Formats: sequence, C-alpha cells, structure tokens
Amino acid sequence: MLLKTKGIFAFILFLVTISSFGQALYKETTKINDSVDYYLEIALFNKEDKNSFNKAIIYTEKAILFAKANDLEPKLADCYLILGGIYYDLQKPEKAIEHFIRSINIYTKENPNPNLALSYYNLGKCYLEQDKQELSEIYFKKAASIYQEFEFYDAIELINVQKGIIQKNKGNFLEAEAIFKKAINNISNQDALADTKVEAFFQLGEIQFLNNNFSAAIEHYNDALKLNEQSIYNIALEKKILKKLSRAHNKNSDFKKSNEYLERYVKISDSISQFYSKYLSENTFEKVEFDKQLETIENLDKEKKNQQKTLRFSKLISILSIALISILSLLSLSLYKNNKIRITTNKLLKDKNRELTKEKEKVEKASKARAEFLATVSHELRTPLNAINGITYLLLQEKPKKSQLNYLNSLEFSGKYLLNFINDILEINRLESDKVVVEKISFNLNELIENIKVSFNEFIVTNNISYVQNIDKSIDYNIIGDPTKLSQILINLINNAIKFSKNGEVIFSVKQQKAEDNLVTLDFEIKDTGIGIPSEKQKDIFESFSQGSVEINRTYGGTGLGLSIVKKLLSVLKSDIELTSEEGKGTQFNFSLIFEKGNNLPKVETEVTNSDSVFVGKSILLVEDNKINQMITKKMVEKKGMTCEIIDNGEDAIEHLKSNSYDLVLMDVHLPGINGTEATTEIRKFNSEITIIALTAISLNENREMLLSFGMNDVVTKPFIPENFYDTMAKYLTKA
Repeated sequence: MLLKTKGIFAFILFLVTISSFGQALYKETTKINDSVDYYLEIALFNKEDKNSFNKAIIYTEKAILFAKANDLEPKLADCYLILGGIYYDLQKPEKAIEHFIRSINIYTKENPNPNLALSYYNLGKCYLEQDKQELSEIYFKKAASIYQEFEFYDAIELINVQKGIIQKNKGNFLEAEAIFKKAINNISNQDALADTKVEAFFQLGEIQFLNNNFSAAIEHYNDALKLNEQSIYNIALEKKILKKLSRAHNKNSDFKKSNEYLERYVKISDSISQFYSKYLSENTFEKVEFDKQLETIENLDKEKKNQQKTLRFSKLISILSIALISILSLLSLSLYKNNKIRITTNKLLKDKNRELTKEKEKVEKASKARAEFLATVSHELRTPLNAINGITYLLLQEKPKKSQLNYLNSLEFSGKYLLNFINDILEINRLESDKVVVEKISFNLNELIENIKVSFNEFIVTNNISYVQNIDKSIDYNIIGDPTKLSQILINLINNAIKFSKNGEVIFSVKQQKAEDNLVTLDFEIKDTGIGIPSEKQKDIFESFSQGSVEINRTYGGTGLGLSIVKKLLSVLKSDIELTSEEGKGTQFNFSLIFEKGNNLPKVETEVTNSDSVFVGKSILLVEDNKINQMITKKMVEKKGMTCEIIDNGEDAIEHLKSNSYDLVLMDVHLPGINGTEATTEIRKFNSEITIIALTAISLNENREMLLSFGMNDVVTKPFIPENFYDTMAKYLTKA
C-alpha cells in the first residue's frame, strides 16, 4: 500500500519551478518559459480539478515540444516529471518510470535540486508498486539525501513512512513500527502532513493485524479514524480504515461491532452524489415543464379577457376567438404529449448508451488484460529460452558425437520454433495496440524478393518444391514504402505455400497494375498446388491460432498466427487480402499495394569480408547480472577470437570504463541498482565514442527508439540468433 503524496510535493515543485524562471535568462527566454509554464498550468488544472487526464497529457506534450524547440533542458525535465506523475495516477507505472528516468537524466546534468529528489521519490514509488523493493529503497535514499541537503524535513518524513511500508512488507515489523511511531511524534494533528500521520497509525494497526493481535490493531485503527475525522477527513482513508476495523472486530469475534463498521463502510460507498444529481436534474425538468404549463394558462387567461372585450363588439369575433383558443389548447396538449414521448425515448436511449459504454469498457479491459498477459508471458519466456538456444548453439559448435547430434538438432529446432511462436505473439500484440507506424523507405523490390527466396532455398529443397518467380520487368525502378512489413507479409505467405505443398509447385508473381504520376499499384499473387483449405474453414482462417484442422496442426506444425499477422499488416497498409482455395487442389492469395516511385539507383555490390577476421583480437566488456547469460555470451564472444571482461552491475561498469578502454560494450538493460539505460547515459558524459549495444528480453519493435535515445548504438533482443548477434557486432567492429 502506497502513501499518496499531496500538497507538500506539489508546493515544492511549484516553488522550484517558479524560482528557476527569470534567473540568468534574457527577456525573450522568459517569455518562452512562461509559455511552457502556461501549458503545464493547464495540464495540472485538467488533472487535479477536472480529472481530465487526456487533456492533461495533451498539454504536457505541447509543453515538451515547446521546450525541445527552444532548447530549454531544465523546463523539459519539469515536463517529463509532470507527465510521469500523470501516468502514475493512470496506474501505468511502466510509462511513468520511463518519463521519471528522462527527467532524472536531465536534472543530473545540473546541480542537485528538489525536483531531482521528487523524480527519485516518484521512481521509488513506481518500483514499490511493482514489488521491486530493493530498487525502491535505492531511489528513496537518493531522494532523502537531496531533501536533507535542502532541509526539507517534512518531505523526508514522507519518505520515512514509505521506508516503513517497505520494512513491513519485508516482515521487519519492529523496524517498521519504530519508523511509524517516529513519524507520529514528529507530525502534529494540524500539520499539512496530517494524512501521513493517519497513514502511520493505520500501518501500526496493519502490523498488529498481521501478528494476530486484533485488539491492539483495533486501537491503532481507531486512532487513525479519529484523527482523520478531526483534521483532514479524507473519504478514501476513512473507507480503508472502516473496512479494516470491520475485519479486525470480526477476527476478534465482536460481530456486532464488525457489522456496524461494515454498514458505515457501505453507506459511504453508496453513490449518494449520483442519486442527488439525478434527483435534482429530474426535478429541474419538472419545474421547467410546470413553468411552461403556467405560461400556457396565463396566455389562456389573456385570451379570455380579450374574448370578454370582443363580445361587446361582435358575436362572430367571439365564436372565432373560442375556436382559436380550442385549437391552441389542442396544439398545446399535442406538443406536451410529444414532448413527454421524446423525453421517455431519450431516457431509454441514454440508458442503452450507458449499458453499451459499460460493455465496451469491459471488452477493452479484457483485451488489455489479454495483451498484457501475452506480453508478460512472452517476456518471461525469453530469458530461459536464451539459455536453451545459446547452450545448444555452443554444443553444436563443439563437434558432438553422432549419437548426440540428433538430440541437439531436435533441441535447436524446438528452441527456434518456440522463439518464432513468441515473436508471433508479440507481433499480434503490437499490431492490436494501434501503435504501428508505417515507414516510407526507398528500396529495390527485386533485391527484396531475391533475398526472401534465398532465405527459403533450403526449405524449398527439403520439401521438393518447384518454385517459380514471375516479376514484372517493367518495374525497373526503386519504390518507396515499408519494406519490413512487405517482407513479413511475403515471408508468411510463401512459408505457408511451401509447407503445405510438399512435392508440388509454388508460383510467386508481381505485376504492375497501373502507374499514375508518382504512384504505382502492384498486384502480388502467391499460388500453390498444396492441400488447399476446406470451404467451411476459409472464413476463419485469418483468425489468431486458427488452422484448417487439428490433423493439419499435428502433421505440419505451426501456430496459426501467420495469416492473422498478414491480415493485420495489410490493414495497416490500407489493403486487404483475397483467398481462393479448393481442398486437395491448392490455394491462391492475392493483394494489392500502392507505392511511391523512387529513383533508378545503381545496384551496390556489397564487399564480402571474412567476418571472423573482424573479431580476432577485439576486446569486449559484457555488463550482465545473470550468471547463465554471462557464461553463454562470453563463450560466444571468445569463440570468435575476442577477449571478454564481465561486470555484473551498472555502477561498477561506469567506474571501470573511466580508466579502461574496449572495442565494444554489451550492456544488459535490466541490471540491479542503476539499469543499463542509466549506466549508458553516465558513460556518454565522459566517453561518446565507444560502441554500446543493448541486450534485452523486451520487444524490439516497441522499445528500440527509447533505448537508442539513451545513447546506445544498437539493440540485440534475447534470445538472440547467433548470426544476427555476430552481424550486429561485426558492423561496428569493422569501423573500429
């Protein structure tokens, strides 16, 4: 349970932000700072007063763009700090951590200030919420040291209570109890930190509750409840205390008291405000309707008076007046009834919309939970899979016995299969997150298609496939589009065609449909003579984890994700795919894509070099805390004739590189204490030349840009494919 910061930190941030403006800046710069402050003020207003987090994020990002455009680094740090706080309130700790780290990286370039302490404190809260208590302690200590330097003793007391919660969670009850009692003695009942004192009483009760000393727990809970009612009256705190009081009395067999506190808890939880707002809105409507009716009656009275006057002059006018009044009355009645019907209909529509909104939120939550679960499982599988694939590769390189070779080949196949499965899950997850960006890169279509064919050569021979490529010769120019996504689509479709057409034929065709001005439309066709797809399965074949049948899965393998990825990628590229298939006769896939025309660039002949000679004699520093990963990576490095030094934490790596030089650094991202990104930022302060390659088990597509922004040269994901690992290293060692 985390203690929520309130006025003291907002006040500190406000004072420091305001005091930083106007010092050592020209008048023009002051106007720019005021513009950044203006955006941040609007963002904080929307978050605190209107609970509009969307607008808060929009205005904070506007402030970030403004600060970047005008090279205002201190202001940029303030923006990242506020944006991190918004994401923390939205219960997105990962996003919050990212922005707090960005603010810390900028603040640490200057002299220590309270905003740096606030960033450290918030980072500690995020890690505590993720149950990473050791990390949270590190950052709380950093924050406390800065607040001690600035003599912000109230802020230190908040941090002490957080440390007490950490000790309680670790089971160090005596140490935690001492911290909470000290906080209670140091904070007065009328202090701005009175809610901190309430929390300290509550945590003392929690310790007694965990020790099954329910009478003592009740006493502390009552102290918290009494102080809350006398000084701050925080409804959220009161609900929390009442709930625990009910449980403590229940455990103490005082069921009457338990029921009383439970009733108080339920009473507070009832949506009284909603009831009264609804009541007032309905009565307001009735009042409006009554006023309308009253106005109608007054009009009728006026008409009657006019009628009495007109009776003196003419009978005919009197009859016409009566008729007119009757007509007006009927119209009024008709309007009234229509209005009632409209109100009833609107109410029904609002109720239905409310129900649909709730259902939509449920579906979105379920989808988000599924995505987070798949991402977490895939991430957790990568570390042990890196060990499996790495050790298998090393054993195969050591000339195993013939009797062992089959086992190792099977293990290598299973590891690659599992890695492809994990990558497919992450790709589906990424495509469904609506965060996919379509690139515009100039590339040679013929070279891309030829590279894909080369990658399938062994698979084609193994399945005895007659593979034919028909590429329109009129496409004699480069095209501009997204080659990565096009490759993914073609690889999935061609792979399926080869897999399901053993001893058959696969024909891949590309034709130019039309060329207008600077745009060209290309038709792609992949046709095979394989097993085909039953008609009843064709409508579901593009769904995730869908295959023709259980027998097909057992015979040919696969995850059933390839066609789903193809469908989603084409949707991102504003296109669709057509399927024509007959069981036992084969399958044909067709799709069209629009590209921009590029220049006719000459083909560059790549120089083939002896890759092993690039590695020999090079020195590598490996920063990695996992012992198995240390062993595997070091073996793979030394296999190519390089030397490898291992350091298991970021702090020592920074100090070591100040007095030692290497040709390349392999930096694990997730390290104890200072992580890989922070370590890289520190190294770049004194060494901007050395090559640093990130090693990470997270999804490359989602995090590559973020990692590169901290000063890393490249990224290799775990479990890494040996060829890709060596190619990435060779790219930089060649330049060294």
